[in-house]
Amino acid sequence: MRDVEDMGPYLSYKLTAFGRPLTRVEEPLRPPEGTEVVLRVGACGVCHSDLHVADGYFDLGGGKRMDLSRGIALPRTLGHEIAGTVVAVGPQAGGVAIGDRRIVFPWIGCGTCGLCQSGSEQLCARPASHGTTADGGFSTHTRVPHPRYLIDPGSLPDSYAATLACSGLTAYAALRKAGPVSADNPLLVIGAGGVGLAAVSIARALYGSGPLVADIDPAKRQAALDGGAIEAVDPADPELKRRLLKATHGGFASVVDFVGASATAELGLSLLRKGGTLVSVGLFGGSLELSLPLLPLRAIRIVGSYVGSLEEMNDLVTLARTGALQPVPTHTYPLSEAQAMLEALRQGRIAGRAVLVPEVDTER
Repeated sequence: MRDVEDMGPYLSYKLTAFGRPLTRVEEPLRPPEGTEVVLRVGACGVCHSDLHVADGYFDLGGGKRMDLSRGIALPRTLGHEIAGTVVAVGPQAGGVAIGDRRIVFPWIGCGTCGLCQSGSEQLCARPASHGTTADGGFSTHTRVPHPRYLIDPGSLPDSYAATLACSGLTAYAALRKAGPVSADNPLLVIGAGGVGLAAVSIARALYGSGPLVADIDPAKRQAALDGGAIEAVDPADPELKRRLLKATHGGFASVVDFVGASATAELGLSLLRKGGTLVSVGLFGGSLELSLPLLPLRAIRIVGSYVGSLEEMNDLVTLARTGALQPVPTHTYPLSEAQAMLEALRQGRIAGRAVLVPEVDTER
């Protein structure tokens, strides 16, 4: 194991109070113990989930909120889309060596409950996930409890590899729930942010055809077309529903909502054919009013999809390493701009994915 002093100072941008700006913190880095592995962060994506954690709640609609403050102890380093290089390994951490490049699977569970034992750690009620209940990647270094959560990116650059841990994985798992997709079973993707754009490329790789994409932002619609969407439409178009229902002969077989707002969920349901599936992914916030008899009468399914499993992430990275996926447009920023990137994301000013790169931190 490399001497921890050789790694230099551990710099992070921590959430010290909900609803307040991040705080720059420099502190010693303790050596890894047992099966722990320490990585020098090469890149960390900035995600909408980071905004919800920073705010301390999810908007449930109707004035209701899900309070996150009880389950997240502060201070906490945000960031769960992490790729980097191994710089220290614990005495019981096998299968990984100093200098190895790895992507971190961040959705770590307790390891002992039924969900964890079945391979669904991302759904564990007692998580140890990076950026929420464990410190994440808005930092120069991060700590992983076991090598099994580290995935070899091959020749993929850190700035793209990092995004596979959330935006890519979330899109991949949702699309697996939405399939099969074909000319006779059309797919609608709502939202062309970082996750939606990842879904466009993954859909082409999995099913041989890009989806139709709906987004209110013209620039994001163009990005979806550039990424392989068969069409990109504006949800505000008053003729949209009529036109799409006619073109699909009654609606889409699958709709994946990567926004998760009241309006987008309603749009998705209105464009779903009988027997279709709505996969709800986004966490923007809101509520949905639904007439219960329509569920059996239309025989539709509403499925929630939350990130993805370790097995799914291994499959996704394997697919990405073949070159079958078109990388999501990424824009790199110094780690010192972590708070600015959160605000830019909140205001919808980021097309693709914002990625923090500690090596160009201008405050160091």
